[in-house]
Amino acid sequence: MPSPVPSPSPETRHLPHWPPGQSQHLTLPETHLFHAAEVSAARFPHKPFIVFYDQVLSFSQFKAQAEAIAGWLQHDGGVRPGDRVLLDMQNSPQWVLAYYGILRADAVVVPVNPMNKREELRHYMQDAGARVAFVAQDLLGEMQPLLGEGLDHLVVATYSDYLGPTSELPVPPLVSAPREPLPAAAGLVAWAHVLAAARTPQPMRAGPGDLAVMPYTSGTTGKPKGCMHTHRSVLSTAVGGVQWFGRTQDWVMLATLPFFHVTGMSGSMNGPLYAGGTLVLLPRWDREAAARCIERHRVTTWQAISTMVIDFVANPAIGQHDLSSLVCIRGGGAAMPQAVAEKLKALTGLDFVEGYGMSETMAATHINPTHRPKPQCLGIPVYDVDARLVDPETLAGVAPGEVGEIVVNAPQVMQGYWRNEAATREAFIDIEGRPFLRTGDLARVDEDGYFFMADRLKRMINASGFKVWPAEVEALMYHHPAIQEACVIAARDARRGETVKALVVLKPGLADAPDAAAVSAWCHERMAAYKVPRVVEFVPALPRSGSGKVMWRELQEQQDARDAAAAKEPPR
Repeated sequence: MPSPVPSPSPETRHLPHWPPGQSQHLTLPETHLFHAAEVSAARFPHKPFIVFYDQVLSFSQFKAQAEAIAGWLQHDGGVRPGDRVLLDMQNSPQWVLAYYGILRADAVVVPVNPMNKREELRHYMQDAGARVAFVAQDLLGEMQPLLGEGLDHLVVATYSDYLGPTSELPVPPLVSAPREPLPAAAGLVAWAHVLAAARTPQPMRAGPGDLAVMPYTSGTTGKPKGCMHTHRSVLSTAVGGVQWFGRTQDWVMLATLPFFHVTGMSGSMNGPLYAGGTLVLLPRWDREAAARCIERHRVTTWQAISTMVIDFVANPAIGQHDLSSLVCIRGGGAAMPQAVAEKLKALTGLDFVEGYGMSETMAATHINPTHRPKPQCLGIPVYDVDARLVDPETLAGVAPGEVGEIVVNAPQVMQGYWRNEAATREAFIDIEGRPFLRTGDLARVDEDGYFFMADRLKRMINASGFKVWPAEVEALMYHHPAIQEACVIAARDARRGETVKALVVLKPGLADAPDAAAVSAWCHERMAAYKVPRVVEFVPALPRSGSGKVMWRELQEQQDARDAAAAKEPPR
């Protein structure tokens, strides 16, 4: 751990805006994560836990199947306490069952983005030391070559195994595809065979301080690193989210965020299981299916990211759906454009409640108070979170109103990066004898103690000495009537060093589409001159990660490569 640094003052201006009637401290359960499944199954055995295209899995059925998976892992898969197990699927009943089956076996879940290809999967397998994996049938081609390279067993799931005979919702081909015979290869086993074996698991031995989940984070450089989370740190955000939003056993959650990402995992999956609520699952985003699910199943909460909401409110048929059951729409990942938030409120009467977190913190460390949310805001530090702003170079506290890097000490912070002591040391600083995680995110705090993102530490654009935060420029550009999406990056400029470039997706079907000069002129009227995109490039779409976020780093790297190549070209 590095030597102590000058200490900023703890942030307390948010306390007058704390959710009414709630304690600022959250006493966490001293239990195994699987205990939530046991409690909910005992309390509500016949109540629906998962609804998947109108097919229902009750709490008691869920517990029994997860225990059968755990028994197979221990007796047939050779999984021992603390072993890491890969989980590679779209959102589905099998994803949730495999997750809790792995935990019930006292093993560690390694959630995998289903968009990952063979080489990426090989890194996760080798780095985590995983010998067993769960994979969906449609992803088998990418995972199967790893059998014999390190994997001993590969459990293959077919989504349609959990479909009923009919559904009033449109079922995508990915989900309706029938089960296919497995190739004749050692180590391959069908999901149905695992359940049919009906193995009884051994007693649970793991405690709150043992590893439970290890999501991988890509960071800005190098290969992805595993974030080591214990049963306690995972419960911190699951239980915290339930309490912050006042959810009960009659909660119905529309789960459209991917479970492999910590936001969906904690808020849309672990929280409802803990509370005894119901999950309505969609494997992939579909705005029409989402609206029909809300209406059909009387969904009360929808957790989403801004790109989903943008698409949802743009649906020309959205007014035909009854959305009156909704009491909360929440999310994070990127600031919600004000224009889109206003459309959502006009449609539902609800404010979009934003939050902030990362893989290293198992989702949220900050959430807006539901009674007093602010737009484009990360929120306030939640239970037992000490969040401060420091100068990213000196690590000293910044003056009030100044931009600084968010650092946090909190119960949901990871133990460190798996088998990477150097990266762990770099990720933490010592303040007053306590470890604070460096988030790499720059923010400012307003007079009420609310945190507002300035931008990623590495993303800041330096245009002639002026600092430009791309997220701020993007938020303003969303007000343009012809712009559907925008991503702002830095481009090399001989005079300014760097200049602002915007990649823009126009709304479809425009009768009079603006050109680049018109977009720049529009921006010039609405923001300081140094922030205005000097270069505007129209693109058909922006690249996205598996969790739906715009991959600005990829766009920036492509631009850097073009600029570097241009600099080497001889003068014409």
